[in-house]
Amino acid sequence: MQYTIENNLVKVIIESKGAELQSLTHKNFEMEYMWSGDPAFWGKKSPVLFPIVGGLKNGSYTYKGQTYQMSRHGFARDMEFEVTWQKPDAIMFTLQSNEQTLQVYPFHFSFSMRYTLDQNDLNVSYIVENKGREEMYFSVGGHPAFKLPLIPGTSYDDYFLQFSRSEALSRWPLSADGLIEQHTKPLLKISDKLPLVKELFHDDALVFKHLLSKHIYIRGNNTTHGIKVHIAGFPFLGIWATKNADFICIEPWCGIADSVNASGNLNEKEGMNKLNPGQVFEKTWSVEVY
Repeated sequence: MQYTIENNLVKVIIESKGAELQSLTHKNFEMEYMWSGDPAFWGKKSPVLFPIVGGLKNGSYTYKGQTYQMSRHGFARDMEFEVTWQKPDAIMFTLQSNEQTLQVYPFHFSFSMRYTLDQNDLNVSYIVENKGREEMYFSVGGHPAFKLPLIPGTSYDDYFLQFSRSEALSRWPLSADGLIEQHTKPLLKISDKLPLVKELFHDDALVFKHLLSKHIYIRGNNTTHGIKVHIAGFPFLGIWATKNADFICIEPWCGIADSVNASGNLNEKEGMNKLNPGQVFEKTWSVEVY
C-alpha cells in the first residue's frame, strides 16, 4: 500500500512493503527526482538495507556456534511494514521481529523508518531498538536511486558529483561475489568533483570508507536543478548504478559487505553496530531537491 506525505514544496510517496521511497517531487518545478524503477534495469527505487549491508561471504554468517543464511542487503526490503504514526508531512513505518525473521536473524528487534519533510528537504531516519535480552548486532543503510538526467535535453555525462570537501578518493573494489577486496584502487586525486559517466559502474559499486565530506551534490553543467544528499554520521558510502541505466544511487551506510577474508562470525564483521538490551540506535540522512 502506498502512503503520501507533503508540504507546500515537496510531495513524497512511500510503499509499505520495505517502507520504500517511491517518489520525490518538487511541486514548484513539477519535477520527479526518483528513478522510475524500470525492471529491465533495476526494479527497486530506494530499498532499505537491514540487518546487513551488502553481501555475506558464502551467503551466511555464524553467531554463537550456529550458521544462518541471509541474502544480500538483508530481509527488511522485502517485508511489509506497519504504519505506526502519520502526519501530513511525516510518517513512520515499523517492522517487528517475528518467526520469519528469527529463522535467519536470532535477535528480537523493532526497526522503524521515519520520513519527515522540512521545506524542500526529506529526512530519512533509521530507528533500531533491541527488544531482546542479549546484545544485538546489525547494520543499516540506504539505497536511494535518483534519475539521471534530471531534465529533458541533458545527458548522463552532463552531470557530476560535488563533495563538500576535497577528497583523495580510493574505492574498495568488489569481488565477483560482491565482497570487499583487500586493496583499494585510486579513483580521484584531491578534488571535490567526480564527473559522471556510465562506465564508472561497469565494475559494480564505488565503495568508500570514512569520507571527509558531510554531503554530496548531484549537479549538472546545463541545469540549475540538482540534489544534495547529507551523509554525516554514516561511515561508509556506496555509489552505484546498473550497467547503462539512467540513474545513480547515493547510499549512506552504517555497515558494509563482508571482505574476501571475512571470518564469517557476526560479532567480528566489519561495520556492525552493537546494541545492548533496551538500547535504541538512530541515524538520519537527508536529501534536498532544488
